[in-house]
Amino acid sequence: MEYGICNLAVVPLRAEPSDRSEMVSQVLFGESFEILEWKDKWVQITTATDNYTGWIDRLQLSMLGHLAYKRLLQTPSPLTYRAITQAWKISDNSIIYLPAGSSLAFLEGTTSYIGNQKFEIIGEIGQTDTITNIAQSFLNVPYLWGGRTHFGIDCSGFTQAVYRLLGITLRRDASLQAEDGTLIDSVLKSKLGDLAFFESSEERITHVGIILGNGKIIHASGKVKVDFLDAQGIYSEELKRYTHKLKVIKRYC
Repeated sequence: MEYGICNLAVVPLRAEPSDRSEMVSQVLFGESFEILEWKDKWVQITTATDNYTGWIDRLQLSMLGHLAYKRLLQTPSPLTYRAITQAWKISDNSIIYLPAGSSLAFLEGTTSYIGNQKFEIIGEIGQTDTITNIAQSFLNVPYLWGGRTHFGIDCSGFTQAVYRLLGITLRRDASLQAEDGTLIDSVLKSKLGDLAFFESSEERITHVGIILGNGKIIHASGKVKVDFLDAQGIYSEELKRYTHKLKVIKRYC
């Protein structure tokens, strides 16, 4: 088995080995992965963070040895918490702009070592915050299928990103996230931070958001926004109608 690590700020993870293929997720700086297959300029990978499989360009990674990969699995890297953190790539004197949730792999002091490259992290590294503040930092971020950053995010990417910054790992898709956690049997028994899942007309889970309490939910639909939540589902004040039918509520912490 071969292993790699992302050496760029954010890399599209595609369904097929083509630049025209659907972006199903993103790989952030410092995230590691198993390499499954090489095909022309493409590499099929499975991410260590959330076990998600897709294709990336072979120029968008550094190779990683088995022992180094194992070390990252055993000792998770510190994360970046600000929407953007600057990293100075020493070899070519360039600046890389890291999104929140990037992994500062093999960090020594303020230097992260990715492959044979050194990245000096500029500014504050560690931070703690509340789930409300983290979630609201994404307000008005545009919806982007497969997105995981403050510059574009989808509904499950949003819940995953917020929980990641709280030190809790969620799986990538809403339907997968709904398989985990503790069932909460009504909106009235829910609390801040619970995830609410919503179903399509085919009764498949297709949407997720974070419950804020007081009849409010924050979620990514068109953009990250706050809407009303009740036993029926999400009510949009902007659209003057219910937009998502409630399926289930889960608690993770």
